[in-house]
Amino acid sequence: MTTMKNILKNIFLVGAVAVMAASCDLELRPTSAIVFDEGKPFFTSVSDIESFRNGVLSSYRAVQYGSYTQSTEVMCDGFNALISYGNNYGSIHRTDDTFTTSDSYAESMWANHYAVIKNYNIAIEQADYVMDPDSEYYNEELAPYAEWLKGTALFCRASSYMMLARHFGPDYDESSAEDDLCVPLVLEFDIYEKPFRATVAEVYSQIDWDLEEAMELLGEKVIQGAPRAADITIDAINALKARYYLDIDDYSSAAKMADAVIASAAGYALASSPTEMDAEFNMDSGNEPILQLYASKAEGIVANTIYTGVSRDAQGKYFQPYYIPSKKLIDAYSQNDLRFRTWFSNNLYPIFANGARYKNIYTFVKYLGNPALTSGTLESGAHAAKPITISEMYLISAEANLLAGNEMKARASLNALQTARGAEVTTLNMENVKLEWFKETVGEGLRLSCLKRWGDGFKGRPAQTAALNANIVNTGKYFDERTIEPDDHVLVWPVPSYELKLNKNLEQNPGYGAE
Repeated sequence: MTTMKNILKNIFLVGAVAVMAASCDLELRPTSAIVFDEGKPFFTSVSDIESFRNGVLSSYRAVQYGSYTQSTEVMCDGFNALISYGNNYGSIHRTDDTFTTSDSYAESMWANHYAVIKNYNIAIEQADYVMDPDSEYYNEELAPYAEWLKGTALFCRASSYMMLARHFGPDYDESSAEDDLCVPLVLEFDIYEKPFRATVAEVYSQIDWDLEEAMELLGEKVIQGAPRAADITIDAINALKARYYLDIDDYSSAAKMADAVIASAAGYALASSPTEMDAEFNMDSGNEPILQLYASKAEGIVANTIYTGVSRDAQGKYFQPYYIPSKKLIDAYSQNDLRFRTWFSNNLYPIFANGARYKNIYTFVKYLGNPALTSGTLESGAHAAKPITISEMYLISAEANLLAGNEMKARASLNALQTARGAEVTTLNMENVKLEWFKETVGEGLRLSCLKRWGDGFKGRPAQTAALNANIVNTGKYFDERTIEPDDHVLVWPVPSYELKLNKNLEQNPGYGAE
């Protein structure tokens, strides 16, 4: 019996590792499954439940960073593809007629989030067996630990469904949310199920339910919050609720949640000096993360590598990125802005492209890499994943309070973030709030969701002049001149063709042809 339990726990963890691997190698697809007797629990001790909960957190960590954030960043207007980019993220960057239902990054986003949702669903089901007094398997000793497991899995499931909704469904519109198709709601493990797509309203209702249940289950059990917490806290739940309310246009509630996290006694603090920025974004030791997931060299950290790609030859180190920041992104900052001074560099190492080295061209170094997570002396882009930070709460507070009519609070949140970053303190209006989102969250994979929420597209992503003069960036209609209108179908990603073949009940999003 002990051997079987260990096998089951190990299979669960292998599933998370497979997802993490797939985010780096898109030829891999998670194929492992959790084997168990349906209708029966397969943990009988506290250590079983704790191991299972670690598996849930491992699954959650596996779908952070890497392709899950890089794909949406390079799709938008902050980055240009170098000539030597090797077509990495090519179709999603160009969003031309090669961005189809077979796009590997869209497929990875869909498949891997559903892979971890499978794990969360099994965790929830298994927890219910021992925590429900009406169940024949109820165990009074294990029940509190099962509640902890279930609350954690509910939070993680809500996060994955929000990611799927933001990519594969249209923006929430109260007038059409009951009809607009989003993604399938899969709430129980059933390998034979062929679900239809749920509506946007149904998916967001489930996200709300999951978070409310998570709060009820975890409210008396978890810490109130702490910078760099590696586990689910009250502040993390409130922060995800702030995202949820912002997405559904409930601005008063979004502001309330964000402001509650900002006012938390946890001690979150915006980095306001070069030293603090280095601690925050290079050393993983800052005070901004509401949630910072466990990381170690031994576990193969998913890294953001496409912006730097550090290598070395006899002449020394050089950058070999696939993408460099656009002129539009560079020009968004003032020279004194700490984000500009620490996240962009044109003199650390030269860029190597077309067989030559080039200086005085900006590279995006926000994810250069934590030395503690790097083997050897080459920066690897590896960091502890920080899915939720306090800076985002300031942005949500500014936007939501402004749209809810509380201009005083909106101005205070906007200006507090700008002051901490050493940026110009601007007047309060929606354009300045949008610009601050662009500058603050670059690289975090939020740009697409922002453009959809605002009903915006973008007109061009002009390249840095020095890069154009060196002829090292791709140019033309689908590169530096790319324009996406607010109603362009590419803002809603295609349902992957692989999924459509497996499940004939799925409908494709408009603009991607019939399947």
